[in-house]
Formats: sequence, structure tokens, C-alpha cells
Amino acid sequence: MIPGSFDYFRPQSVAEASALLAKDDNARVLAGGHSLLPMMKLRMAQPSALIDLGGIGELRQIQFQGGQLHLGAMASQHDLLASDLVSEHAPILKEVALLIADPQVRYLGTIGGNVANGDPGNDMPAVMMALDAAFVLEGQHGRRNVKARAFYTGTYETALLPGEILTAVEIPTQVKGGFAYEKLKRKVGDYATAAAAVILSVKAGVVDACEITLTNLGPTALRAEAAASALIGKPAGHPGAIDAAVAAARAIMTPAHDTRGTPEYRTSAGGSMVRRAIQRALAKA
Repeated sequence: MIPGSFDYFRPQSVAEASALLAKDDNARVLAGGHSLLPMMKLRMAQPSALIDLGGIGELRQIQFQGGQLHLGAMASQHDLLASDLVSEHAPILKEVALLIADPQVRYLGTIGGNVANGDPGNDMPAVMMALDAAFVLEGQHGRRNVKARAFYTGTYETALLPGEILTAVEIPTQVKGGFAYEKLKRKVGDYATAAAAVILSVKAGVVDACEITLTNLGPTALRAEAAASALIGKPAGHPGAIDAAVAAARAIMTPAHDTRGTPEYRTSAGGSMVRRAIQRALAKA
């Protein structure tokens, strides 16, 4: 199908983009366009204006400053894969980026677009929760930071206020340890049927820190706190602890019944992804 008519703007600064967005309640921000443009073609979204952020060079910067990895919202998945800073400070992002779609999409698909629209099937939101990342939100009323763990309020619902733009992601320095992202999908490049991220560290043979998060297993990305707690303080690789973590993760899964399978199947698969991610993260640690 063909989208409806709309105005098109390509601002050169965040301030200009915010001003344009504030003028029109039905305007939408355009990043890579891989979510918005298909919805427009199906007339599921009919914005009166598109505000293209592609002309704001500062939004594509990747820097390490103030003890944090700073990712501009317009940095592409390919930019993450090419960045030495990402390799050093948040290597799990490279593992995840390689599982997103295909090379053509990764050249245009942005980190900001992946995390900002609240799609539970996107891979980066759960990983950002595991990394304890914060999202920088800017609008006519100033700038604020919102933790990824507090950003998602429902399917396609976030803490973004009218007129705000997600301009950056800030990730604190990570304790060295193991990490893994396990994703079950129907075909290469597809959204996850079920996926899990695990970041952990081991000291003297015991797991001393752990985060477990889930993709496409609920209305939002999920933080499996009880599952992580089941591993903390236990010997690394303890079978009973891993079984308990998998059971605790499955207990919070509420996947939809869709073309990827029934809730029962997807919950079972989700537990398998958690187990694999834990085992692989422990092997790295």
C-alpha cells in the first residue's frame, strides 16, 4: 500500500527538531524508519509530518565520557559493530546487533529507533535493562534521564512525554565478567520467538552479580530479578541454581499467542534460552 500524505522536515539540531515536534501533535520522529514506514504503508500510522533526525550529526556519536559509554540515538547497528569503544565497554551489544535483521537493515537501523518505540519484539530494550542503561530524553521543557528499567510501560507505550525525543543512551562502566544473548527465531533476521540476555560476574568460583532480562516474552521487555537472585551467591555452574533460575524466569513470562507459537511453547522456549544464556555467560566468565 501507499502511505497517506505528510510533510517532511530534516532539522539540523535537536532544538530545531524539538520545536518542530512541539508544533504538531501528530508529527512523528523518523530515525531508520524500519518500524514506522511499514506501519505508514499499511495505514496503521498516519502522521501529518515526519521529522527526520538523519541530519543531526551529533546524534550519531559514540563516546566514552564520565565513566559511561555514550551512544547517540542515530548510531546504527553497524556503527555498534564497528566501534572499539563498544567492544571494550559493552561487548554484548555487538552480539545482539549481529542478530538484528540483516546487514542492509543494520546499516540504517538505529539504536534509538530500536529502544524508543516500545516494541516488545525489539532486541535492544532487554539488553539495555540488563546493562542498567539510561535514556536521554530532550524536549521543549529540557532534558532528563530515564532508566531503561523504568522506560517501558506497555506494548508500544513508554515514558516519553509529548514532544520529547530520545537522543542518547548512556551505559555505566561494566564489571568484567561473562555475557550472552540467546535468541530463538523462525528464520534469519526475524523477531525473537523468545530471547534472553544474561550478564554476570564470578568471584572465587561464586556468582557475585547477575542480570537476566527477556525479549518478546511479555508486553514489554522483562527483568527477571528472581531468576538472577537464584544464581547470586551460588557456585558457578551449580545445576540446581541454574534450574531455579530457569523456573523463576518462566514464572514471569506472559508471551502472546501469535504466529510464533502458543504461550506454552514460547514459555518453554524462553526457559531454554535463559538456560543457554546462563551457561554461555558462565563459560565466558
